[in-house]
Amino acid sequence: MNELESLFRQYTNEKILSKEELSASGSNRRYFRIESKKNSIIGVEGTSIEENKAFIEMSNHFAKKALPVPQVLAQSADDKYYIQEDLGDTLLFDYIADGRKTGVFCEAEKEMLRKTMRLLPAIQVKGAEGFDFSVCYPQPEFNERSIFWDLNYFKYSFLKSTGLEFQENRLEDDFTKLSEILLQSKSNTFMYRDFQSRNVMIKDDEPYFIDFQGGRRGPLYYDVASFLWQAKAQYRDDLREELLQTYLDALQVLLPTDEVDFREQLKHFVLFRTLQVLGAYGFRGYFEKKPHFLQSIPYALENLRVILRNEYSEYPYLLEILKKMTELKQFREVQVRKPLVVKVYSFSYKKGIPNDDSGNGGGFVFDCRAVNNPGKYERYAHSTGLDESVKQFLEEDGEIIPFLKNAFELSDASVKRYMDRGFSNLMISFGCTGGQHRSVYSAQKFAEHINEKFGVEVQLIHREQNKEQNFAAKY
Repeated sequence: MNELESLFRQYTNEKILSKEELSASGSNRRYFRIESKKNSIIGVEGTSIEENKAFIEMSNHFAKKALPVPQVLAQSADDKYYIQEDLGDTLLFDYIADGRKTGVFCEAEKEMLRKTMRLLPAIQVKGAEGFDFSVCYPQPEFNERSIFWDLNYFKYSFLKSTGLEFQENRLEDDFTKLSEILLQSKSNTFMYRDFQSRNVMIKDDEPYFIDFQGGRRGPLYYDVASFLWQAKAQYRDDLREELLQTYLDALQVLLPTDEVDFREQLKHFVLFRTLQVLGAYGFRGYFEKKPHFLQSIPYALENLRVILRNEYSEYPYLLEILKKMTELKQFREVQVRKPLVVKVYSFSYKKGIPNDDSGNGGGFVFDCRAVNNPGKYERYAHSTGLDESVKQFLEEDGEIIPFLKNAFELSDASVKRYMDRGFSNLMISFGCTGGQHRSVYSAQKFAEHINEKFGVEVQLIHREQNKEQNFAAKY
């Protein structure tokens, strides 16, 4: 039994029924959902002991302040492992998926965003009260050193990779000026540092904050910039303004603030945060080869183009370089990737395997002919795999169940990789003798499975039945 399982058993005194590793796209930590008959808990394995300690201390402190964070339930003696409250699977990023995709946010999405912005001042102001910032990792506060870490992150991990020539001494002069302006905003408040919709979870229709282990003492503006100018959130200007005002109204209750000064200072943090994000995307994407971050670069650059419309007379050379960078050919030609569409066919081998009209030459083809055929019985002659009688026959016979299980396992891995790598088309076909019973049943089940599990658009074509069905994307 490993350390996480041991912690789970000690905390619950129950037998573990399942343990599933969860995805963590930008993190070096590993997350697991561990379940028993009565409990579901998240187990965390972190390679950085200092970072783990920071998260545990913050979580315990915030919980005492009644702030909405996951409760840490137990930890190992060496602080490498800990278990925490399971908040479910719904990220705010996914909750607002339709709005992000269309640019039009429904009232429910906007209200959840408002709730989140109302809560942010609480964790920034109340969360800082009585907190020992010396536990923060890698820095206890937002300072000149951390600013230059992020600016150099941008310079070396993103800007240099573009091939654009620049005078490093002049750029450093403007970096110094930017640092001076950012450090004018000293306050004894908690700076979350990575406050964005992927780090907010929704449970019982309320927002909860996660992944705050990089937090430290710092100015309020940084988190507001991080959230409202998140690269892939795609908030329109009117919604961003509404959410900013929602935040400011909530902040006034806890910490009286000059709104005009706040907005003026905020614009410098918006620029700084955007540069930091591009540095992170460059490092994670270009150097660590993680496609999720490469796919976010066009969104961040579009944000930067909009930001550069503001007046930043303090940094003339930096703005000159940034404008040149956004106009580079490789960025002008980059388009936001098209989402994956999975096309699923049922067909008859007598009439040949379906053509792939995407031009990719085809995909998976599963042969259902080894499965017991209901078509050999007269009572099913005029039915298809969509009819209840045929479904019942295939499921009770049982051969179709392991067949589909194997097909799911094989194709699921490809669907995930296609999504990760930004591919836009995948074709999967199920064939049987007549394209009427087994292939129709299998294709239908498969389309439903892929749409439910991955949220991608699925176009289902029962070729021999001349029937089509579209499963809309859920993100």
